[in-house]
Amino acid sequence: MAAGVTTPFKITLLLGALLRLACLPLPGTEDVRVWKTWAYAGATAGPSVLYGIGGTPPERRLLGYKGRSTVVDYPPMALDALALVGSAYALVDPEFADETLFTIAIKIPLVLAEAALAWLIFVALRRWHGGAAARFACSAYWLNPATILDASALGYLDPLFALPALAALVAAASGHVVLLGCLLGIAALTKVQAILIVPVVGLLLWNAAWRRRPAISTAVLSLVATMIVVVAPVAVAGGGRNMAQALVSLGRHDMLSGYAANLWWVVTYVMRAVYATPSLGALTAWTMHVRILAISTVTELGYPNPRVIGLLLVLSVWAWTLWRHRMMRDLVHAAAVGGFLVHAYYVLSAQVHENHLYLALPLVALAAARWPPYRPLFWMISAVFALNLNLFYGLSEGLGYAVPRGVTLVDATVVLAVLNIALFARHAQLLERFGRLAPGFLAERQASVTHREPA
Repeated sequence: MAAGVTTPFKITLLLGALLRLACLPLPGTEDVRVWKTWAYAGATAGPSVLYGIGGTPPERRLLGYKGRSTVVDYPPMALDALALVGSAYALVDPEFADETLFTIAIKIPLVLAEAALAWLIFVALRRWHGGAAARFACSAYWLNPATILDASALGYLDPLFALPALAALVAAASGHVVLLGCLLGIAALTKVQAILIVPVVGLLLWNAAWRRRPAISTAVLSLVATMIVVVAPVAVAGGGRNMAQALVSLGRHDMLSGYAANLWWVVTYVMRAVYATPSLGALTAWTMHVRILAISTVTELGYPNPRVIGLLLVLSVWAWTLWRHRMMRDLVHAAAVGGFLVHAYYVLSAQVHENHLYLALPLVALAAARWPPYRPLFWMISAVFALNLNLFYGLSEGLGYAVPRGVTLVDATVVLAVLNIALFARHAQLLERFGRLAPGFLAERQASVTHREPA
């Protein structure tokens, strides 16, 4: 980052790094204990057998660690990464003590992935849009309370898939189609949410100048080859069907909203309050803390399946958005569209978890760096995401420092969900305006590239 690195920018980078290091010892959420179990099992048994081997129906292997047990429902690249962490930790502590050091070991790859993501944002924007835009986007991502809280404090694995997902988008803009396929495969096999970026990557590749060559088929072949290489050890071990069963189970999570501040959290609130009013009274029913509501309960009461409704809403918004922006050719334009698609999924889809907005942050930061009217939107999305995490977990589960959910009388998580729905509507308006103006202001990038600011 030598060129374009000013002293304030260096301070920003250092501060972001120090905040992340300070958060590493925090216990995180229950998910961190799951990652420890998978890391231990991957280091001791090997990641290829963690799904289970054979069986009719396919076995779901139960993994144990320090009195806890769980099954696997993540793609194999996540297991490979955690197995490496477990193997490295075993060199320090062969007994695999469930100590703070193990928590730090789990989180270190997340911080490294975030550092690489910040570097990628800086380099990509500096290449096409100049140093000022690059510094803004990198700083906005790296010093963002939401990103720090998500990974370094709470221990979610989001940076591990966001890095190759964004790199795939950069590769599509650069014409590196083989690399694009590899990166997209790695992202999708790390966390399923990576598929949210696939439509944008494909459209950007299609609109690029090199589409006249067999770029799309090359990218697809690279993607398939990568997935085969990653999945092969599991298949060879006899766990192919077990892995498929585990990944399909992700679509069967029985919850309207998994603590996500979205449309379905509002529906959860209304349904619980309506049904509780006769027994608890209106004041208590409409001001009590909201708990997760099962989709099966909703359908048993005779209502339509929220999974289907959410899917139709998301696909409709996606189809309209991609059609309106079908001519996008620039990385920043693609990032703006991608950030909106992630936000649409988060707000409209059922079964969404509180951390599934993560990928929107680096994408919207790229757009905001080049188009200043997008910057208030970026900060509001960041604030919603950070508050969503904090309201439920504080700085870590059981540690506290959470904004009280009763501070707004009505559960603050519901208020936040309503605000996020309104923010999504504003996001749609700004993206529409962005699309109309993008050909003009993005065409100025050549001036940004040729202008070199002092280090």
